[in-house]
Amino acid sequence: MIKARIPAENPDANLRDYRHTYENFSWEDWEKRFTWYGSDDLNIAQEIDRWAEATDTRNKNAIIYQKRGEKQTITYLKLKEESSRWAHLFTSKGLKAQDKIFVHLPICPDIYLIMLGCARAGIIFCNLLPSLSMDEIVMRIEDGKPSAIITHPDLVEMIPLESIDERIKIFLIEPPLPGAHPGEIDVSREIKDMPAEFPPRRFPKRTPLYIAYTSGVSSAPKGVVHTHYDMVGMLATGEYVLDLKRDSILWVQAHPAWITGTVYSAFTPWLIGATTVVLGDTLLASRVYETIEKNGIDVWYTTPEVIRTLIEAGEDLPTRYDLTRLRHIATVGEPLGPEGFYWIKKNLGHSAHDTWWMTETGIICIANFPSVDIKPGAMGLPVPGINAMVVDDDGNELPSMSMGQLALKIPWPGLMSGIWGDEKRYMEYFKFKGMLLTGDMVIKDDEGYLFYQGRSDDLLKLQGERVIGPYEVEHILKTHPAVKDAAIISISEEEDSERAFKAFVSLKEGYIPSTRLRYELKSYLSTKLRDINIKDIEFMKSLPRSCGGDVLRRVLRASELGIPIGDISNLNACSVPSLESSKKEGG
Repeated sequence: MIKARIPAENPDANLRDYRHTYENFSWEDWEKRFTWYGSDDLNIAQEIDRWAEATDTRNKNAIIYQKRGEKQTITYLKLKEESSRWAHLFTSKGLKAQDKIFVHLPICPDIYLIMLGCARAGIIFCNLLPSLSMDEIVMRIEDGKPSAIITHPDLVEMIPLESIDERIKIFLIEPPLPGAHPGEIDVSREIKDMPAEFPPRRFPKRTPLYIAYTSGVSSAPKGVVHTHYDMVGMLATGEYVLDLKRDSILWVQAHPAWITGTVYSAFTPWLIGATTVVLGDTLLASRVYETIEKNGIDVWYTTPEVIRTLIEAGEDLPTRYDLTRLRHIATVGEPLGPEGFYWIKKNLGHSAHDTWWMTETGIICIANFPSVDIKPGAMGLPVPGINAMVVDDDGNELPSMSMGQLALKIPWPGLMSGIWGDEKRYMEYFKFKGMLLTGDMVIKDDEGYLFYQGRSDDLLKLQGERVIGPYEVEHILKTHPAVKDAAIISISEEEDSERAFKAFVSLKEGYIPSTRLRYELKSYLSTKLRDINIKDIEFMKSLPRSCGGDVLRRVLRASELGIPIGDISNLNACSVPSLESSKKEGG
């Protein structure tokens, strides 16, 4: 583990004294920030409406949508009015509380209005990636059984209208209607006539708000259920981790079908009264800087994958833009390696603060805070209110500097309330009483900093009893000047056989796959890490990654074994990359 230490960047951040706050933290204190405190009934929309009802904030921008150089702004008053129209439209078509709506749209302002409209009426929404295949959509429809689907004419052909229940309503946000389903509704014609006032309906705390589908390791995707009560965790992490303030302009690079986009691009900034920026364009390095400059963004929540794009574009590019308002950068999706950390520090003038959480946790649980020293390569420290432990296979807590599975003591506001229609899969997370097993292997140092080592099913057993996570090996490979990206899997067939591994590598521009380079990489790795037996290195154009940036090693394993790879809906940039090797000399 890296021993370097970077001093805290902002001692005056919202979370000023981490240790004191952590030791004296109470979730009830955060509940007192809401109008419903003392009651069991609530609605997240009611808390967001406060900004629309106050004279000094009603005309403040809640959303800035930018596409092709043009901006569209939605004030808090308009957010309330337009989401109310959506709520009226849904209920006028017979949808009722706890019915489900699947939202299958490219990133656009309507998604955000629909989410809040559903919340008002108590309708459960589920955002789907526009890149999903027809089979993947069918799988989710069969599992979630929605009462309605909202889509766009350009995407409607991906929904098998002829094979879904005719009782499902099909909302299209603009014409033409395909005429292939009896339940088609032209939103553009009807929504403008809907009333602009729909008081939020109040429900018990644990009432579902949304479902987020996440890919299973070896089975069908699972619909993770989250509730209105999550707002407490959203507010706390928005202020403590992202350091959001009322005057903040936040940019989260995530489609709302990725839970980061739902939680931190929408509900969290709205609860705080901040402004969120949504980009409708393809992401390029120049567009990243341009978006930050033109919108005066001060808080940027991005991914290491995007940072790699910036690195490839070079150090000259950021000097062409005014980034002086940017004050806080956070990352999510995969461990932020030292290369990305130090590049951002040098070229943007700020530390990138790595964060960790899962669809199942609902909110950020481990983070590097602006007021706390950073150890590059560390996931960070537990968020106040989150008790993180490192446990062995029997659920016993391990001492510091021991590798084990990350477990979080339950409950907290944000923790999933279930897996839709699958109680058995839900209970698998709670094998040991009082804790959520995350499936991530970590090491905790003497100061409580956590270091990611890989997924529990990705552990690498070396000669003897030594066990390491793939991240350590991949990090070493990525320090070689030719390597852009790397992943490693075990290829040993028998439990007691010689431990053998295979690496998958994509190369930086200017390097060509060859037998000589393969031999050089093997030698390079063996000098850095003893007792590892790399049988083969395969060169690839790109590695399969989730939308969050995680290497999908199961896809590599399946490809290696020649078996079906299963659900791949969350791959690179929400699309399926080629798994072709670089079939040049030695490739």
